[in-house]
Amino acid sequence: MPDSQILTPAQLTAKPSRRLINQALKDDKVLEASFIGQHRAREALSFGLGINARGYNLYIMGEPATGRFTLVKEYIARHVKTDQAPDDWCYINNFDDEREPFALRLPAGAGKVLQDDLRGLVDELLDTFPAAFDNPSYQRKKASIKQQFDKRYDQAIKVVEEYAQKHNVALYEDSGTISFAPIVDGKPVNDEEFASASDEQRQQFFNRIAELEEYLNEQLLELPKWKRQMSEALRKLCRDTAEQGIKPLLKELEHKYANELGLVKFLRQLRPNLVDTVVDLLVDDGKDDKTEELDHRGILEEHYLPNVLVSHQLHGEVPVVYEPNPTYQNLFGRIEYTSTQGGVYTNHRMIRPGALHKANNGYLLLDADKLLENSQVWEALKLALKRGELKMDVQQHDMGMVNTVTLSPQSMPLKVKVVLMGSRDLYYLLQELDDEFDELFRVLVDFDHEIPLDKHTLNDFIGRVRHQVNELGLTAISPKAMYRLVEYSLRLAEHQQKLSARFADVIELLHEAHYFCRQQQVDTLDVSHIETALRAKTERSGRISQSLLEEIKEGQILIDTHGQEVGKVNGLTVLEVGGSVFGTPTRISSTVYAGSNGVVDIEREVELGRPIHSKGVMLLTGYLGYKYAQNFPLTLSANIAIEQSYGHIDGDSASLAELAALVSALIRQPVLQSLAVTGSINQYGQVQSIGGVNEKIEGFFKLCQHRGLTGDQGVIIPKSNQINLVLDKEIINAVKQERFAIYTVETVDEALALLMKRDAGELNSKGRYPKNSLNQMVVERLQEIAQIVMGD
Repeated sequence: MPDSQILTPAQLTAKPSRRLINQALKDDKVLEASFIGQHRAREALSFGLGINARGYNLYIMGEPATGRFTLVKEYIARHVKTDQAPDDWCYINNFDDEREPFALRLPAGAGKVLQDDLRGLVDELLDTFPAAFDNPSYQRKKASIKQQFDKRYDQAIKVVEEYAQKHNVALYEDSGTISFAPIVDGKPVNDEEFASASDEQRQQFFNRIAELEEYLNEQLLELPKWKRQMSEALRKLCRDTAEQGIKPLLKELEHKYANELGLVKFLRQLRPNLVDTVVDLLVDDGKDDKTEELDHRGILEEHYLPNVLVSHQLHGEVPVVYEPNPTYQNLFGRIEYTSTQGGVYTNHRMIRPGALHKANNGYLLLDADKLLENSQVWEALKLALKRGELKMDVQQHDMGMVNTVTLSPQSMPLKVKVVLMGSRDLYYLLQELDDEFDELFRVLVDFDHEIPLDKHTLNDFIGRVRHQVNELGLTAISPKAMYRLVEYSLRLAEHQQKLSARFADVIELLHEAHYFCRQQQVDTLDVSHIETALRAKTERSGRISQSLLEEIKEGQILIDTHGQEVGKVNGLTVLEVGGSVFGTPTRISSTVYAGSNGVVDIEREVELGRPIHSKGVMLLTGYLGYKYAQNFPLTLSANIAIEQSYGHIDGDSASLAELAALVSALIRQPVLQSLAVTGSINQYGQVQSIGGVNEKIEGFFKLCQHRGLTGDQGVIIPKSNQINLVLDKEIINAVKQERFAIYTVETVDEALALLMKRDAGELNSKGRYPKNSLNQMVVERLQEIAQIVMGD
């Protein structure tokens, strides 16, 4: 076996600079780091936040746990630190139509001040009224009005009484009721005397009384008019009195808010309505009734106090709002209702803000996938952004209140920078299906999966780790522990020169290591705590991988790690179950016989093979034809299967092993079972890189370690995957002791030579392979099958 193909221990893992790590641990400037790398994303974010034009909202492209939310929010917060806080927004009562409240814009911090001022106005009203109606001046005027009415009424009654006396009839008035009685011999006649009179006398009296009643009606014909005039005069007196009491109370507010035109207009509309309310509500003397006073206060506050929808501090910062559940109501606000006398009731003070109200003139962060769960919310958001207007439309059908009278609040100007966070696939899907998406989200902030490992990014990484260590309450982290964390990030990225962008996984490991650090009652995080946390995590999530290994040990799953077999190759697969990712070996077998069925993928035939796996198998026919069947027809029947696999299989990383098994079965040449193979191929026999190379190697190593390392065991991987190796120290030590080996190959011929311990052979100038070489054996066998099938 060529020594050049065997990797040295130094090639099996990354070697970050310990000198740079030690320097960064001592330099407090690294604590200022916010981004780890992400130069492209940083520039795009800076551009998107800096440009002030409609449609330049941002789409943050990246996978979850890459720290995009934390990093973006921190960057925005720093970007807007020098900006002034936006204005406050209130809803106030529309006295002309209470179902359409007005939106009122005020300087930052003025909303709550106005609310306190109007609450003070209510207090002053309750102190002023109804006490103002007890004023002697008011009482005299009120008595004078009533006296005028009484005078008219008494004069009319006097005229009727004099007329009645001329006709020998007495007039009586009792509690506003007027009656008549005949007079005989100068005295009124009682009922007994009247009953004893003759019929003629009684009839005369009846006629006379009827005449007097008609005369009384004529005299009191204008009585309703007099009463109406008295009521109007009393009401005018009440209004004048109320207005005189209210005028000085409002004058101070009008002077204070003289520069706020919207508020001045509101106060002018407020005065006549306030006068009517005082007259209707507080004209009666109820100052000793505490319950009534509380009711009065509630009515006045509900009617006149503003609803401070959004309030900011005077010297506060621009709002940066994250809405984790972007439903319609959470984004656009809602109108609440209360039950009263069997019905529902609402007013302007029951309007509640949404995330768009809170983020207005600031920044709103949303998860794109959650936003798009409801198409109505997405369409409403786009409409609001296009129109630059925030309109609260009540989704009544969602509330089960279709026939309920509700509010239609006045819309307000909307100026907000929306930051959508979503995956790469979702971004391209929106571009394809939604014509308005590019118009509204013009700035793409693309977060990389991996970050190049250089001095700058290493400093940023260490700075954020130190910041997290401080937040955990630890005093320090040792250089060895920091080195191990850098190794862990490189392993997550599966690259010797790139850190993983998933910094959340590093934070998770820090928290778990902190737990074991606290158990030992120390304040410095050491590498032992990190190793303990990694072992504990593997133990927690390793039940399935352990079960598979146990089944192989018990012989339930057939995998050989020594000897030679024809048509059988040890392949390597990666399984991901929940949060656990692990590698496990699997046997790939092939049979070949004379026929013309071609290469049959058994996994595909039983619908267990997914498209990419099936594609890898189909490439085998292309390789065989290109490599060996240039001068005769390619005719054979072969079956390929991944043994003891009972679930769906995808990926083409087994195609190199499948080809090896096929060639072995074709030429009846045994394959070393002490080697496992992974890699994909193209039709020209080049070996291509695959994913999960570290887990695959470690999966086979564990099995070999259990059975005993012989020094002949190893793994064959694509040469292009060498840079992805960040292997466990146990494997590195085994390679160092020459008890395990890792080989890299660039071509199928190199892999076949390693597996079958025979030279593959190269074409000579005559177009032939060397005698007894693997390739020559393949050509001869294919020719033999072709002759059998064709009958030559």
